[in-house]
Amino acid sequence: MIENLDPKQAWDVLLNNASAVLIDVRTAIEHSFVGHPPKAIHVAWKEFPGMQLNNGFVEQVRPHAPDKSTPVLLLCRSGVRSVDAAKALEADGYQHLINILEGFEGPLDEHQHRNTVGGWRFHGLPWQQS
Repeated sequence: MIENLDPKQAWDVLLNNASAVLIDVRTAIEHSFVGHPPKAIHVAWKEFPGMQLNNGFVEQVRPHAPDKSTPVLLLCRSGVRSVDAAKALEADGYQHLINILEGFEGPLDEHQHRNTVGGWRFHGLPWQQS
């Protein structure tokens, strides 16, 4: 089952469960230059050029969460790619998957800007840039 939590709820899971793992499924450029939560593990779901699917995604997550009952939280830009990534992990037998709603940057506002109506950064949660 895939659980959906908002960014603040997801942060609470990370603070209160030392075994929880946060996987940032965005591209390497997004992870490095836009920013990411502390200790987020980068494993791209899709990557440039062309946003091709990372066929090795599940295999690349396994070393970070070898126990399939480990809570695995998934973060993308707006909460869309992370759902597909969670479904792939669910198909592989992972049991405690959490999609972070709104993602890191949140949805677009009426001016086509992010970070103004939702997302990890909007909610003032810890983040850093590489």
